[in-house]
Amino acid sequence: MDTTSRLLMLLEVVEQGSFAKAAELRNIDRSVISKQISRLEDELGIRLLNRTTRSFSLTAAGAEMIKKAAELRELLGETVRMAENYHLEPRGVLKITSSTLIGRRYLQPVLNDFQKRFPQVEVELRLDDRLVDIVSEGFDLAFRVGEPKDSSLIARKIARNRLLIVAAPEYIDTYGMPKTMEDLAQLPAASYASNSIRIDAIDYYNSKGEPCEQKIKSVFRANDAESLLMKTLSGTTYFVAPAFIIGDEISQGKLVPLLTDVKLMEFSAMYAVYPHRDLPVRTRLFFDAVREHIGKDKPIWENGIPNFEQMY
Repeated sequence: MDTTSRLLMLLEVVEQGSFAKAAELRNIDRSVISKQISRLEDELGIRLLNRTTRSFSLTAAGAEMIKKAAELRELLGETVRMAENYHLEPRGVLKITSSTLIGRRYLQPVLNDFQKRFPQVEVELRLDDRLVDIVSEGFDLAFRVGEPKDSSLIARKIARNRLLIVAAPEYIDTYGMPKTMEDLAQLPAASYASNSIRIDAIDYYNSKGEPCEQKIKSVFRANDAESLLMKTLSGTTYFVAPAFIIGDEISQGKLVPLLTDVKLMEFSAMYAVYPHRDLPVRTRLFFDAVREHIGKDKPIWENGIPNFEQMY
């Protein structure tokens, strides 16, 4: 391993926060990384890290080396992208990450067709509901609901993602059809909850167009949209659902939209996120294919919701 490779390895250790996480990312033993960092220090003749048994900190020299390593990674990336764009036929590895639901339902059909068209492109698809660091983990594209907070990343809107309130017919038989938001507030609901987000209210506009908030009575919480949907299909809760998780449940009569005359605030749109403006050919072509498949003006997930344009 040369000095450049060891510098990039040091950068990964710092970005991941530990030797163990960097080793997991590379699928190698922690001791390998530790030895390579020690050799880098020997080569440069300076100490880069102050290590303890459980943690490390950068020395002043190490902090400067990290800046240079980040610049080096960017330069190497630009060089590779420039070379790839001279290929007439897309090739190489396309690394993509998304949530599990988006990947299975909306990206997989595009990937299948894409590799038929461009067989020299290899694909690595990471389905993960946690927010990954696409730069340090080397992803070309990430598909996310909601615009990223990291201003260094480039985000392009793929499609809108409206909300609707749904319940199973059995639920309506049990609790009756709610007539107002106040009625709904008294009924058992399913809601999304994770370490970073907890949904406990419905945001909507009243008859005057003023923003309002209605607290809900959540009796079931999960950090997985499909689990919330399954709970709602059981007839025991209603659910304020993002449209992209709805399949054919409404058209088949398994779910019924509630309070369709209420104007709900739009949910976070779906975005494609990437680290560089100068996309390799394979990445740009796949991005275009996804956008075409999903549809810009009317996203594909709204096709299974009859008369959705007149709701909410």
